[in-house]
Amino acid sequence: MTTESAPAPHHTTHAPRTPPARTTVRTVLLPPRGTVRRRTAAVGTSRTGRSGPLAGLLAADACALAITAALLPPLPWPPAVLLLFAAAQPSMYACRGLYRPSLSPSALTEVPALLGLVLVQWLAVAEALAAYDPALRTGWTALALAAGAQTVFGCGARALFYTARRRVRARRPQSVLVVGRGPLAQQVTAALAEHPGYGMRPVGQIDDGRPDPSGHRQDAGSLPVLAAPQDIGRAVIQNAVRHAVFTQPPGSDAESAALIALFAGHGCRLWLVDGGNATGNVWRRAVGHDHLWGFSVRPLRSGLHRPVARAVKRAIDTVLAAVALVAAAPVMAGCALAVRLADGPGVIFRQERIGLDGRPFTLLKFRTLAPANEHESATRWNVAYDRRMSVTGSVLRRTSLDELPQLWNVLRGDMSLVGPRPERPYFVAKFGHAHPGYRARHRMPVGITGLAQVNGLRGDTSIEERARFDNHYIETWSPWQDLCIMARTALSLFRLGGS
Repeated sequence: MTTESAPAPHHTTHAPRTPPARTTVRTVLLPPRGTVRRRTAAVGTSRTGRSGPLAGLLAADACALAITAALLPPLPWPPAVLLLFAAAQPSMYACRGLYRPSLSPSALTEVPALLGLVLVQWLAVAEALAAYDPALRTGWTALALAAGAQTVFGCGARALFYTARRRVRARRPQSVLVVGRGPLAQQVTAALAEHPGYGMRPVGQIDDGRPDPSGHRQDAGSLPVLAAPQDIGRAVIQNAVRHAVFTQPPGSDAESAALIALFAGHGCRLWLVDGGNATGNVWRRAVGHDHLWGFSVRPLRSGLHRPVARAVKRAIDTVLAAVALVAAAPVMAGCALAVRLADGPGVIFRQERIGLDGRPFTLLKFRTLAPANEHESATRWNVAYDRRMSVTGSVLRRTSLDELPQLWNVLRGDMSLVGPRPERPYFVAKFGHAHPGYRARHRMPVGITGLAQVNGLRGDTSIEERARFDNHYIETWSPWQDLCIMARTALSLFRLGGS
């Protein structure tokens, strides 16, 4: 499943795309208003700002349930059931999207979702208890009253939280960069500046180099216009930028991927504004009720740029890798013994690879062929048909058993079970220049297997297509997708496709 053991691709490589020339406006950026001490405090509060709204909503929902239970006549339910009831509620609300970030949250628009979830929860628990013990049966009137009361209290608690949050955001706005050009970008910038309740203070505008849909552009006024990556990075750091508002969907090119990776690396929250409703577009329906002063807006989620998603993936990797290492220990011991008897000392082969964010790490494999020197190890693409390889090495490669030591890389955090396959620095530099989007693969922890591999993109196949599959996987990541890829990988091992 690796690329280093496959024949070198011999398809035609197109010349690297030359980006269109554009004028870079370099502006000296000033620190945000206030002293360095205030800026440091802003950075510190922004680290906890993401969990603040979530904690507030969780507290509001918990208070609504507690008030409901306190005011209504006691139900004949065991205390343990009520505790499970309260513990399951956040998961249901999260699945329904009631904890998603929003610029213009409204408790009234959430009433249908709250009422539906509360009814389902109360009725499901009541029916389960009645089936378990008829003495615990609860009347329909009591259930309807409880569901209605919790909905009312929940809506009221959320409304109070949203009001208090708007006031806090108006007093302590966070820095934001507007990405785009033209009238829409100017209108969004003006709306954020004139309405502090959104909690965003524009500090700059980014010229993303793409043509404006309206066919013309306007000046950014008094805000600095940024185009060079180093200027954007400096602006994010100096101004403690916590948000980026895109006025066009990010492109799939390497520059857009690098811009998103820069924002994600600094913990910025990404938003996409849809200007269609400003032009009377009746053919496209807005996603959700959230808006930015009349412009439809939604959060941009890019693969594992979400801290929660990274934590979930890391937890899955740690648990499954630990279990797999224990289960595969006898097989690994047998492989190590076979390599030692067939090829002599040096069972484990170590090689430098490029991982997350372009950081190098040492990849572990069972040795199937000893390279003549370091240069051959770093730059030779194909070793699968080398006559120096023993029968044991060939069997290990064909069955992919030589990859088993990489479970230790996963446990250490160097790799993930599923992700883009890691490559050597020489080939990363070579493919990165030849194929746009190849470097964007390093937004995700590299993996033992990946979406490109289970779709047959290994061996003498297109590097560009592999990068396309890898980037698609990053943008659409989910735990279920990882499980599906691992299942397909396990099935492919029985076909002895090898690496």
